[in-house]
Amino acid sequence: MALLSTLPAADGFAMPAEFAPHRATVLIWPVRPGSWGRDPSAAQNAFLDVIREIAKGEDVYLLAGAADLAAAQAAAAGIPRVTVFEIESDDAWARDVGPTFVTDGRTLRGVSWKFNAWGGEVDGLYASWDKDDAVAAALCGKLGLDCYDAGDFVLEGGSIHVDGEGTLLTTEACLLSAGRNPQLSREEIEQKLADHLGIRKVLWLPRGIYQDETNEHVDNVCAFTAPGEVVLAWTDDQDDPQYPLSKACLDYLQTATDAAGRRLKVRLLPIPDHPILCTEADCAAYDFAPGEDMRQPGDRLAGSYANFYIANSAVLVPQFGGENAASDARALGILREAFPGKRVVGIAARAILLGGGNIHCITQQVPEV
Repeated sequence: MALLSTLPAADGFAMPAEFAPHRATVLIWPVRPGSWGRDPSAAQNAFLDVIREIAKGEDVYLLAGAADLAAAQAAAAGIPRVTVFEIESDDAWARDVGPTFVTDGRTLRGVSWKFNAWGGEVDGLYASWDKDDAVAAALCGKLGLDCYDAGDFVLEGGSIHVDGEGTLLTTEACLLSAGRNPQLSREEIEQKLADHLGIRKVLWLPRGIYQDETNEHVDNVCAFTAPGEVVLAWTDDQDDPQYPLSKACLDYLQTATDAAGRRLKVRLLPIPDHPILCTEADCAAYDFAPGEDMRQPGDRLAGSYANFYIANSAVLVPQFGGENAASDARALGILREAFPGKRVVGIAARAILLGGGNIHCITQQVPEV
């Protein structure tokens, strides 16, 4: 494995869309007490549900630190196509700390971005992130893939979506936040994205999901389902704090064109009918480290059905249950329309949401070449 200082686009490499075929999907075994509680079994079971579905159509690379390697291997032992790699990390957000994979159609390489726990000393979510920042290069080493070093450019995989045809979606709230790359202008950030991902146009949604502690990652609010087509998290309730955020995004998308000059087809994907709140019992289960962002009883979690993952075998969609059973079913129906001919599968995901993200946040696709 070589750590490359050249630029992917200049070498002819680009990031494929998530709906393109995968070689594998990367996940990280969840154990951090400040994310998953002193007893992480509920989150681990939800991760295993995700892994089982993904493994029906592609390999799964599961990462675990030395202290948790045996437990991860035992948990995944009955699932075919799972390989467990010993790689240390600070938490389990493979989308954000793993490599972003790029290809020239023949060769696969990774991109290692700078990771600073979603905001560094400005508004980062924990105080130490050195292990997370090393995951991308470490995994490329395990896989025998060359890896591009993006230097000091701070980016998380959840802050971008691409259509595979030159267009990238992101949010101003995240990529222009003070804790990411304040020394760079919007145009300079666009150039970094073009250089590393082979895209030609950036679509800047204004906002994301209310109370999303990642500074409103795009993968929680809007996603490509095909070239020229997106789904957007939505609410009709004008009194809901999400409404002005989604309305600003819809207004933008209705006037935007992609890199091919197409107007976008926008499907509205309603958020859960009832806000998902952190309960007293939920909060009592966490064990926060010094400097770690702490939840409080009554905090609204950033629940969204847009945080789905497009695997080879199926589209995996968060489900929250209980009073949100009707909106769970509605989300599955809308996504079946968006992905005709593909299985759309609901995954009970409240335990993942309690960690601060959802199914898309814990997965990272490795493209097929």
